[in-house]
Amino acid sequence: MSALFSPIKLRGLALPNRIMVAPMCQYSAVNGEANDWHFTHINTFALSGAAMFCIEATHVEAIGRITPGCLGLWNDATEAALKPIIASVRKHSRTAVAMQLAHAGRKGSSHVPWDGGQQIPLAEGGWQTEGPSAVPHKEGELPPLALDAPGLARVRAAFVAAAKRANRLGLDALEMHSAHGYLLHQFLSPIANKRTDQYGGSLQNRMRYPLEVFDAIREVFPADKPIGVKLSTTDWVEGGWDLAQSIEYAKELKKRGADWIDASSGGVSPLQKIPLSPGYQVPFAKSLKEAVGVNTMAVGLITEAKQAEEIVASGKADMVALARGMLYDPRWGWHAAAELGGQVEAPPQYWRSQPSTQKALFGETRFGTR
Repeated sequence: MSALFSPIKLRGLALPNRIMVAPMCQYSAVNGEANDWHFTHINTFALSGAAMFCIEATHVEAIGRITPGCLGLWNDATEAALKPIIASVRKHSRTAVAMQLAHAGRKGSSHVPWDGGQQIPLAEGGWQTEGPSAVPHKEGELPPLALDAPGLARVRAAFVAAAKRANRLGLDALEMHSAHGYLLHQFLSPIANKRTDQYGGSLQNRMRYPLEVFDAIREVFPADKPIGVKLSTTDWVEGGWDLAQSIEYAKELKKRGADWIDASSGGVSPLQKIPLSPGYQVPFAKSLKEAVGVNTMAVGLITEAKQAEEIVASGKADMVALARGMLYDPRWGWHAAAELGGQVEAPPQYWRSQPSTQKALFGETRFGTR
């Protein structure tokens, strides 16, 4: 039996396989509101064969967006825009739908990647960003404003409000984004966090605010619905955040009821030096799983079915999350099941697509000829 296509339970959420479509920023929203692009994108990947699809980084404040095109969930309009999309998914798919809640912090007010991705000046429609300290992401950028006590409370409340909206939308799970150099990662990393109060300095202090945000989200999201955390396990910069600190953070998250750690890396500094190779972040998921005993997701240049199978079968991670591989092959889960002897669900309109050599590919179906 394929390990990748074995079931896993996260609180009250029963998943038939170990594949998640990773959250992928589309930079295509207007005023934070989802539109027809998101309708097509989300419905497409709800039919990928993955047990769970995670909606892209969804920002809890307008100034917390990475770009003007980033998705949001901070008011009634952004909530309403997602409602028909989720309804369509539920009509045609039993895939679990999660959402990644995020705040860009000092990396906000940026152009979309295909327009260069650089910071947008205030005079050209950019906005004043905020962060743990008044330290810019890179030299020459407008520094963020250091969050004061009211600002910290406001952002924490924004995460809570977004979590409540996500639950009203009927989403099955949440992922808190504390990776890739965005706000919560900025608090964790000594590269971005130069505070001298209770939120800076020691590891315990730097972890304090992200843990407060997690606690606040966990308190308002239903107890039977899981919450995971996206974590950059290393900054890839000497003197920055690293695996040893990530293990301590993961221990604290596990105590608080985190249901998985999505083990990524990098993003807090342009000085990072990342040794890219297939599955290059898998050892981080394995280390966290062994040291903490928490469910882990492996992510990063996982593209082949046998590669994903080996990761799960060998116990290096409990699940895999795919992004680019899914974009290239939106039926990745189907093809992996065919190769590994697993089963996936598909709508009846697609049943006749099953290869003649794979009579058991689609679960709970019967085929004939006419």
